[in-house]
Amino acid sequence: MRRTRKQGVSGWFERFAHQVTVWTGSSWAFVIAFAVVIVWGVSGPLFGFSDTWQLVINTGTTIATFLMVFLIQRAQNKDALALHLKLNELVAAMHGASNRLIDIEDLSEDEVRVLHEHYRKLSEMAKRDRDIKSSHSIEEAEARHGRKADRPR
Repeated sequence: MRRTRKQGVSGWFERFAHQVTVWTGSSWAFVIAFAVVIVWGVSGPLFGFSDTWQLVINTGTTIATFLMVFLIQRAQNKDALALHLKLNELVAAMHGASNRLIDIEDLSEDEVRVLHEHYRKLSEMAKRDRDIKSSHSIEEAEARHGRKADRPR
């Protein structure tokens, strides 16, 4: 797949946001933020610990936090989408893997709970096995369940 570079405002913002995200996650960003807090704290006696002195740090941290929330959410959305695509590729390519897990993030909460229950049952089956190397699939569990349900009582 060929990577293309986005043009215009959207492309510029994507590159800018990426650079800011990388920088704010660096050690230098932490050192600078820590230094600002130290300078602010040390300057307290000079300003008599006034309301204005407190307002400076409150306003600065509020603005930084407000902007960082959106930046972090943007980065997490992109990372989550990329991770989902990678996992979908693995599930689709792997023989024996259940394709019902592809795009599972698009299912409702109730549907995810049903699948969770299936995998919980598989986990219990695996725990009962003496051979820790054996594995089970949802299909195998359903087939066993079907055979048991078809038996006369």
